[in-house]
Amino acid sequence: MTIDLDELMKVRAHFDADVREGAQADARAHVERAGGVVRHVAPALGWNGVLWSDLDEGTADAEIAAQVAFFAGRGCPEFEWKLYDYDRPADLGDRLRAAGFVPEPPETLMVGLVSELAKLPVEPPEGITLRVVTDEAGVDLMMRVHAGAFGTERPRIREQLLGKLREEPDTIAAVLAMAGDTPVSAARMEMRPGLAFAGLWGGGTIPEWRGRGIYRLLVAHRARLAAELGIAYLQVDASDDSRPILERLGFGVLGVTVPYMWTAVAS
Repeated sequence: MTIDLDELMKVRAHFDADVREGAQADARAHVERAGGVVRHVAPALGWNGVLWSDLDEGTADAEIAAQVAFFAGRGCPEFEWKLYDYDRPADLGDRLRAAGFVPEPPETLMVGLVSELAKLPVEPPEGITLRVVTDEAGVDLMMRVHAGAFGTERPRIREQLLGKLREEPDTIAAVLAMAGDTPVSAARMEMRPGLAFAGLWGGGTIPEWRGRGIYRLLVAHRARLAAELGIAYLQVDASDDSRPILERLGFGVLGVTVPYMWTAVAS
């Protein structure tokens, strides 16, 4: 069942209040309210960035400059301003570009009802078994899938996953789809105690195994886990490839999000 428009707007307000403005950090990071923004501050390979803002035409440029100065002062090689298309002012993206931020490809912010998604079938396609990831060996298999599915190496994600599994295992559920001993798809769900939302991240399948229902299987698997934990909604920042699959599963669109990246200039 797809969520109707009126309900989607209520869910979006709930999402902004709990997941963005009320964000919680992992064990090695912290969240700060600074002026008109909420930012996530992490060491080493952790994720640094702006999650939420309350700005207008008169305050936006000064706040952008303040965040650049803050993260540059910490020696961060890069940080992200996670912009949503309903954020204000309406030209915030233009202002970020003028300040040296570079936009990455847009993603569609989507949400699904766990009560409905948990009803999806979870029978694996022929030749596929699921493997729950609990250790470094499993994370390394996930990174193999990530490289094969997306063509990139992400050491930061590897470090984050290992940290969560070691320090906060109740905040992550990671899973592999295996064809024998070969990992062919991987995904994870991240959640926080007491929050109505859990995020689906990293869902990817290597090209030769696409079109067999594995992505759908991993969504269904995580939805069942979310239902057991009493989570109401699953949230996804969906790529253009994932969006049509998720729409068929009943996910609704809350908006579009663009990661704006600031990178320190080497001296």
